[in-house]
Amino acid sequence: MEIIISNNANKPIYEQITSQIKAMIMSGELQPGESIPSMRALAKSIHVSVITVQKAYEDLQRDGFIDTAVGRGSFVAAQNRELYQEEQQRMAEEHLQAAAEIGRTNNIPLERLTKILALFYEDAE
Repeated sequence: MEIIISNNANKPIYEQITSQIKAMIMSGELQPGESIPSMRALAKSIHVSVITVQKAYEDLQRDGFIDTAVGRGSFVAAQNRELYQEEQQRMAEEHLQAAAEIGRTNNIPLERLTKILALFYEDAE
């Protein structure tokens, strides 16, 4: 499992870990029941504090992405993908709402905003 940490990112390190593990689970790279590295092993491999990894694992467990058993380790949960997609859609809606407000305030036509969104969406593929 490869986690890439950026010190220049706007996200705290534990959120970077959380979002990358969630993405691996959603993409199928990590399968339900598959073990993930121990907190100490992951902390050592990415050169961060165990407490930072612990926070990420706690968030992942709270959100239903992993299960942790004392003495056995942490495993990918039989997870609800719809929950994650709803979370991501809510975040997108917040950004789109902000874009719509900027557009209305500055008289940017809806058609132009729609084209810009389509360009960004297609450019990522």
